[in-house]
Amino acid sequence: MPAKTPPPTPAAERIEDVDVSAEMQGSYLEYAYSVIYSRALPDARDGLKPVQRRILFQMAEMGLRPDRGHVKSARVVGEVMGKLHPHGDTAIYDALVRLAQPFTLRVPLVDGHGNFGSLDDGPAAARYTEARLAPPALALTESLDEDVVDFIPNYDGQFQQPEVLPAAFPNLLVNGASGIAVGMATNMAPHNLIEVISAAVHLLENPDATVEELMEFVPGPDLPGGGIITGVDGIKEAYQTGRGSFRTRAKVSVESIGPRKTGLVVTELPYLVGPERVTEKVKDAVTAKKLMGIADINDYTDRHRGLQLVITVKTGFDPHAVLEHLYRLTPLEESFSINNVALVDGQPQTLGLREMLRVYLDHRIRVVTRRSEYRLARRRDRLHLVEGLLIAILDIDEVIQVIRGSDDSEQARTRLALGVRPVRAAGGVHPRACVCVA
Repeated sequence: MPAKTPPPTPAAERIEDVDVSAEMQGSYLEYAYSVIYSRALPDARDGLKPVQRRILFQMAEMGLRPDRGHVKSARVVGEVMGKLHPHGDTAIYDALVRLAQPFTLRVPLVDGHGNFGSLDDGPAAARYTEARLAPPALALTESLDEDVVDFIPNYDGQFQQPEVLPAAFPNLLVNGASGIAVGMATNMAPHNLIEVISAAVHLLENPDATVEELMEFVPGPDLPGGGIITGVDGIKEAYQTGRGSFRTRAKVSVESIGPRKTGLVVTELPYLVGPERVTEKVKDAVTAKKLMGIADINDYTDRHRGLQLVITVKTGFDPHAVLEHLYRLTPLEESFSINNVALVDGQPQTLGLREMLRVYLDHRIRVVTRRSEYRLARRRDRLHLVEGLLIAILDIDEVIQVIRGSDDSEQARTRLALGVRPVRAAGGVHPRACVCVA
């Protein structure tokens, strides 16, 4: 039998030898770049990560305003994933949930309906919860239809999305941010809205204002869950350099909780610390005999009375001494590390208080300038139209004669635009004789 000939090699096939080390390095750099610029770090102008910006923009496009009904969160997640965010639905829903949690953000941007989780428990699935924009979100997305920001294509080029939101208030400082990128991370504390705006106004009016002057308006973070900040040295360092740390303590009062019983009543906890976590740590410390004088601990937290954690102190123990041990051994006292890393002109930078406010003010100046130019152009276009209508009204008879003397509508439109009028003859108006009056 004749030998079989091997199949011909396709002409388009091409095999290249590459160095595995160089390929891994290039691929990892691309991944790192994507994480830093497209996922983990917020933009210093609107204080939002790309997924958060896309959620708010798409909800605005869907008309989910505060004066309208809620819709299923799964619907929002599907719209964002299908049109703007080419990643998993879990990441989108997690970001949506965080935007709606009042214990996470100082000013929530999403109005959630249903179980959006607590400090100790996660949220319900997206098919069970509903969402719409909260009123503050309208301030972030206002005037998008007035050419105030640039729009860029989505991942497949079929839709357009804003590069940044107009952001009518300094969201980066007000709500803070947290994220882990490749080789860098960000962790920003929330602040009081009124204090931050007052500082921004002061910097706008006094461009050379120092950090000390701005701290007269923003003395420190304003954490959503409350708590007591101890010491301001770390805060001042963070406002100057972009890095620092401070400690927060729970708000605790010594009260009589029954006959011959004294208790420590906790009504505020450090940022992102839940009562169940505190209860677990207290019980572990008592079991390990590291903490003495604790008779019982009960969690009476509910929607009506708010946070209320009651720690019963044994008879014969000083409640203040027990409280000091609780601060040392449990999450009743926590440290918060500030690392203000955000994107400025597409580059990650570590920003102090003054720099964050300056970036925001520059952004708002550009937004207001572009909005004013857009509105002025619209008014000029309208003025041009009104002036034309006034001319037409004043010379209505001649306009009618021009229209009647034209062969078609296009010729009539051209003559009116050029300002032509019929030539008047002794016997009347010749329908084909026109001169330009411009």
